[in-house]
Amino acid sequence: MSMTDPIADMLTRIRNALRAGHRTVNIPGSKSKRRIAEILQQEGYIEGFEWHDDDRQGSISIQLRWVGDQPAIEGIARVSRPGQRRYAGSKDIPQVRNGLGIMVVSTPRGMMTDRAARRAGIGGELVCSVW
Repeated sequence: MSMTDPIADMLTRIRNALRAGHRTVNIPGSKSKRRIAEILQQEGYIEGFEWHDDDRQGSISIQLRWVGDQPAIEGIARVSRPGQRRYAGSKDIPQVRNGLGIMVVSTPRGMMTDRAARRAGIGGELVCSVW
């Protein structure tokens, strides 16, 4: 069975694992999911991730970050959906929680945070927001 929105599935798996109190979560792999995991690690929202290569699509094991007994990710949400894409220019990219969160933006130069896209002066598709 094919999945309509694999990125939304990744975000939902992370959200469900955090609510259940899990330390790791496994998701089916892809290049875009790997890049989102890299961004989450660079920004300090997850401890790390491992790419498990098999002969098919692979999988990603994400180690979630906890500060005491609270998760580092307070909220994670999909912004642009397959049925309703959202694009923004560099000056129109919204801030998440007045700059306390990040927006992952898919640009012609690859996926990056909202701050990096504004600095580079490029816009793109608003993938998801994390706070």
